[in-house]
Amino acid sequence: MEPGTARIAVDLLGGDDAPAVVVDGALRAMRADPDLHLLLVGPAEVADGLIAALGPAQRARITVRPVRDAVGMADHPSAARAESTVRAAVTAVRDGIADAVVSAGSTGATVTAAALGFGRWPAVRRPALVATLPAVAGPVVLLDVGGSLEPRPATLARHAVLGAAYAAVAHAVVAPRVGLLSVGTEAGKGDRVRRAADSVLAAEPLPCDARYVGLVEGYDVSVGARADVVVTDGFTGNVLLKAIEGAYAMAGGPPASGGAPRAAALLGVAGTVVVCHGAAIADDVASGIALAAHLWRRRAADSVAALLAGVAPTGHDRTDRPTDTEVATP
Repeated sequence: MEPGTARIAVDLLGGDDAPAVVVDGALRAMRADPDLHLLLVGPAEVADGLIAALGPAQRARITVRPVRDAVGMADHPSAARAESTVRAAVTAVRDGIADAVVSAGSTGATVTAAALGFGRWPAVRRPALVATLPAVAGPVVLLDVGGSLEPRPATLARHAVLGAAYAAVAHAVVAPRVGLLSVGTEAGKGDRVRRAADSVLAAEPLPCDARYVGLVEGYDVSVGARADVVVTDGFTGNVLLKAIEGAYAMAGGPPASGGAPRAAALLGVAGTVVVCHGAAIADDVASGIALAAHLWRRRAADSVAALLAGVAPTGHDRTDRPTDTEVATP
């Protein structure tokens, strides 16, 4: 575990089984990391129940921001504009009270709250959610897994830059290999977006000595032998991620190299944000909090943003339109 204090704002009301699993996960995270401080955002009585289960020394590392309203999983992402637990958590980070946000609530609401509260990086119109999978040959970074559902080729190219930088900064991958998910590895395979994106990616400058290796297939995500970073759209990535989680469950667990990904980092906003699976259990919430602390201690968001700023895009996608999980520019 990396040293250094990390102050994580936790959305107590985010997730299908909140607040019980969030409280349990927060307890586990606190007991595992002596340098972790939590800002609990939610009803005071829920926070009090968590605090009561801790010893005096651990209680000193807990603060509470009472908020009673939450954005439901079925609510429109624009609901995050109103006062809610996820918006209050983002505001706490923006105001310097916490260092990072963790929520298992609505992805769309979390992306919206983060984009409005932190602002986007100049080169990113559509933030991306990035998950790390425990592939056989080593970790594979997969993005997007739900931040934006309908990107264009230029957006996929931006995701390639984000993914390469994230793999190098967050996971110390040297010279990351970047692949584009398709239905075959031969040139010309895939739908119109994939075919167009292939040529764009081939010309896209990538940071950290990364290189584009061409098209990859679904099994390459689990094997990890051909690519360290796999780029796709948020719809396909989210479906693939959940299918892999289901396969792990059927097989009795993930590879020994790591656990199934139940949390993803949001890239493209000026803050550290981790989104846990809506169906997260306590261990998933604890691992999401640990991921947020890890990213903050490595200053991953700032480092990836700096690397992105040094890479000039090859083109602009003027046809992008916001989708249901994105915030429209006011």
